[in-house]
Amino acid sequence: MKYVVDTIGNVSGGDAWQAAVTATYFPLDTEYRNRREFRGALETWSLGMVGVSRMQCDGLIYRRHRRHFLNERDSSLLITIPMLSEVNFSQGSRTVKCQPGGFLVERGDAPYEFWHGRTNALWVLKVPSASVRSRIGSADRLSALSFDATQGVAALFLDTVRLTIERAPEINEAARELAGKHILDMLCLSIVSDDRVLDSNVSPIRASHLHRAEQYIRDNLKNPNLGPQGVAEACGISLRYLQGLFQDSDKSINSFIRDCRLDRCAEDLMSLTARGTIAEIAYRWGFADQSQFCKHYRSRFGCSPSDTRRQATNVPDAPPPGRSRRD
Repeated sequence: MKYVVDTIGNVSGGDAWQAAVTATYFPLDTEYRNRREFRGALETWSLGMVGVSRMQCDGLIYRRHRRHFLNERDSSLLITIPMLSEVNFSQGSRTVKCQPGGFLVERGDAPYEFWHGRTNALWVLKVPSASVRSRIGSADRLSALSFDATQGVAALFLDTVRLTIERAPEINEAARELAGKHILDMLCLSIVSDDRVLDSNVSPIRASHLHRAEQYIRDNLKNPNLGPQGVAEACGISLRYLQGLFQDSDKSINSFIRDCRLDRCAEDLMSLTARGTIAEIAYRWGFADQSQFCKHYRSRFGCSPSDTRRQATNVPDAPPPGRSRRD
């Protein structure tokens, strides 16, 4: 989908732009120097669970208020990659700037302000918070973090995004979904290489141990025998110490393992390329009892596994609202 917003007729450019970004990302308020004469272009693609967009527009401010997400069940992260000049972002107690050559993480489930003062070009990814959580843990700690992507894994992540955006119109739906998963994995790898994502509620040493234990669990979810003792041995710490680490984070090891498995099952159930029955997907991610899996799934997501699969295969392609030109 491509939106082109200009000042033709009696349509306010700012009103049309707000409708376009709301349809692409989520509800937002916008502020402009001149709302009527605002101009911008926004192009979007779906890469399975990842939404990708490329935009160029005049300077503006986006505001996400609590009223915008009070009734939202599924939260998302926006990953913004500025191309021409810096962008500014404020969420909670953090205010950061992000220059071209970096990327910025924005939580959609908390109020924020995002702005750039002059015409800018951006790439933006919209990714489910649950998919990030299933790979690297809670997204709460990622709020308003700016990452240098001029070298290493983060630079490779940006290269992957750039190449995918260039080729997205040429590839079929299955290939786009796989490309989206690859982008998500590269994003998470870039994030975990930064020490700032460690849990700040505990000491640095304990946070490091907890992070390593959580990552070991996420990397071994398909092992049906995965349990606290095996995690402790793999991480070189005592079971008692491991249990204390999770207690510091107000969770148990077994519930953490179960929730990680449920998140990955949900991801597969929503995928158009994941193969297998519901039972096979549950077993693939380490569940040995399908009835217990279904019970825990409903408790976590408020619906059955079959509801999720049905929704993923029957989502109508409804045109988004707005008064911009759509090509």
